[in-house]
Amino acid sequence: MNKVKPILFSFNLSLTCFFFIIILFFFTPSINSYSQEKFKIVLDAGHGGKDPGRPNKNGIKEKNIVLNIALLLGKRLENNNNKVIYTRKDDRFLSLRKRASIANESDADLFISIHCNAFNDSRVYGFETFVYGLHVNKANFDVALKENEVIFLEEDFKKNYKGFDPNSPESLIGLTLMQEDYLDQSILLASFIQDNFSKKLKRKNRGVKQSGFWVLHNTYMPSVLVEAGFMTNSKEGAYLNSKKGQKEIADAIYDAIFKYKKSINFSDPPSIITKNNITYRVQISASKNLLELYPYNFNGLDNITVFKENNNYKYFFSNSTNFDDITKKKNKAIENGFKKAFIVTFKDGKPNN
Repeated sequence: MNKVKPILFSFNLSLTCFFFIIILFFFTPSINSYSQEKFKIVLDAGHGGKDPGRPNKNGIKEKNIVLNIALLLGKRLENNNNKVIYTRKDDRFLSLRKRASIANESDADLFISIHCNAFNDSRVYGFETFVYGLHVNKANFDVALKENEVIFLEEDFKKNYKGFDPNSPESLIGLTLMQEDYLDQSILLASFIQDNFSKKLKRKNRGVKQSGFWVLHNTYMPSVLVEAGFMTNSKEGAYLNSKKGQKEIADAIYDAIFKYKKSINFSDPPSIITKNNITYRVQISASKNLLELYPYNFNGLDNITVFKENNNYKYFFSNSTNFDDITKKKNKAIENGFKKAFIVTFKDGKPNN
């Protein structure tokens, strides 16, 4: 019995200490569950198996390059407390439908598809990141066309894609704009990727672009497709095929994801922030049109502010220094019809990107 006495503590505790333990018992699980929540990213290494990807006269295969980049990126993400879902981790063929299905079933926070580019003029080089959209000029359509043509390698593609023709611009225009709800967040991530490639890797920035990629259209989360460079350019092709280049590309994308997570406030703790003039707001929409800040324009929500960035107007609901309070405001925005509302940090009156 003497060995048991040390754990029979309740009769010797003061009333104050007892209540303190009760408080810890009830509140600690919620704190731990918050800290253990993981950001989920789907990494899609393009092509694979019978689909080698873009051709290269030097025998370099796109499917191998992008898989190496995805595995390097995934390892670093996993080592920093993120959940990574791979569409493929080896040399296998996957349909576009399957890639999108993996992303949607995982209920991920981001979808990143990694590719390399090619062109008939070997002098062309540089990198670009695509988001889904119908602002399709011929050059953007041609890139999407090449990536969508993998559909023809799939069995029963006519049945599975319900008459969608990768060769037809009309098919792109006819697609339902499922990705439109996530466009602002997709552009945000794409801009961070491009910025890192340009400033950190000193490579030619071909910009953030929109086009009708089937796999982006059918993923229900912020999604981007990275064209990491042109295999058909001898210098850039050698860089893409090198261990150094693949690691640098993976690191640049990782840093962009880290910045994106910070910008959408994923990892901010549920506490009051009063230092450095930092506050929270709920972003509810973005538009090229400037709306009057009246409740009838925002499904009855008041306390709306607007911030102009890159010719877009971003609309925010509420303003608080308390994370719990702003989370309630986000839930209210969702209830009022803004299903993709998310929390943004502001510093000195500007989005803290």
